[in-house]
Amino acid sequence: MQARIPNPALATPATLKALIALAESTGDTGVPKTTHYLMHVRASQINGCAGCLEMHTKEMRKAGESDERIFTVAAWRDTAYFTEPERAALALAEALTRIADRADPVDDEIWDEAARHYDEKQLSSLVLSIAAINTWNRLNVATRQVAGAS
Repeated sequence: MQARIPNPALATPATLKALIALAESTGDTGVPKTTHYLMHVRASQINGCAGCLEMHTKEMRKAGESDERIFTVAAWRDTAYFTEPERAALALAEALTRIADRADPVDDEIWDEAARHYDEKQLSSLVLSIAAINTWNRLNVATRQVAGAS
């Protein structure tokens, strides 16, 4: 497999700078970095973005995450490896990634569970983080970026 073109964000420095700034802006809210990594892995699994999966699973490992947690993100509902706040964040990530799958993609049950664990600033951070990873996923998938090619 070969990429169609380099990642479009790399072709326009202002876009790359903006996407990096968006990602960095979500980090100082009290939400653990590992929660963001979990959401990034889950969204990337759903979207089939191998490049983001490779990067974010490596981040998880570097952050000290266990293989069990890394390997079971896709089946987070069926494991004991994730905390209730992480489960709420993962459910929110799935809902926001699959917005076309339901008439009310982020229903009150999903939102209220996330709001039970996170304050308004943290919820904003989660939503922005999910939007950012979905942007990267779409750029990579559209242009067929290949994991492990560089």
